[in-house]
Amino acid sequence: MYLKEKYVNQFTDFGFKKLFEAAEIAKFSPAEMSGYEQSLKYYRDMKNVIDTSYDEGRAEGVQAGKVEIARKALLQGLPVAQISELTGLSVADIQTLQKES
Repeated sequence: MYLKEKYVNQFTDFGFKKLFEAAEIAKFSPAEMSGYEQSLKYYRDMKNVIDTSYDEGRAEGVQAGKVEIARKALLQGLPVAQISELTGLSVADIQTLQKES
């Protein structure tokens, strides 16, 4: 039986849970420790991939929103410089959108 199962009440002893988990890890054999470290590395790598993908997707979404606003503003006849100021897009980008319309 694991120490945490024997001595930790999952509803009240939140601080001890991590302590007992660390004690269990400390008892690993070299092979178990190597597997545990590989598992942690894989988990951290995957978490970084997901976090990066999320951040990149969010940035792409923000950019797409700015482009859509710029297109609508162009259709309403707003000056390119004003659209640039409002959206944060470059004048060149807005002029490119203007040519596409």
